[in-house]
Amino acid sequence: MNMDTHRKDLYPDVTASGGLGPAMRDAAQLRGCDTGLGPWAVDVVSIQTARGFLSVDPATEERLFRLSVGIPGFDWEIGSTGDLGLLVEAVAAWREGIPFDELEERFEFMELDEFVGALERGEPTSSQWTELLSSDFNRRQWNLLRRLRADEVLRDMFPTISHGAVRLCVDAMDGRSRQVLVDEVNGELYEVMRVGVPGASWVEVSAGDLIAYLRAALNGE
Repeated sequence: MNMDTHRKDLYPDVTASGGLGPAMRDAAQLRGCDTGLGPWAVDVVSIQTARGFLSVDPATEERLFRLSVGIPGFDWEIGSTGDLGLLVEAVAAWREGIPFDELEERFEFMELDEFVGALERGEPTSSQWTELLSSDFNRRQWNLLRRLRADEVLRDMFPTISHGAVRLCVDAMDGRSRQVLVDEVNGELYEVMRVGVPGASWVEVSAGDLIAYLRAALNGE
């Protein structure tokens, strides 16, 4: 009860709007910016962008909106501010794809060094390959994973396991970027499906043609 009272004191604008989601939408409307926040979001805020999911978490000890970006399995804190208006402007700018150095210059509360450094090191893709190839749970896919990672182009794709098949995504931070599913039938035959393509179905691909086929599919050819 005390925490509830304390939080109401810290976030009267959030309380008056009926939740963090409505408060962010109200603030964004006042400033004429688009956060991409759906009308269903009330207390939990997670916004899909081309550079990961943005999440906002209000602190309980002080008025502070903590902003983080991530994908499943990876998360980075990128700053915090007590100014709701500044927060929604930063979210809108992030969605617009404004360069990271410009974001830090414009929004002093943003701290992007750790996140940008990870991307420059090839993360989270590199760590994800290592994780999948060291997990006994994915042992059945190890041979396929090793074959895909051996290719200089495909190793830069973000891998996950989906219903037993390996999923390769062009952009680790953007779940809407081009993707393919690959399933090993046997050592000489594979099944491949392009994800998100209308009418797409599984296609049988020989071992000799697999890498070239996947490269073309992920390039949108």
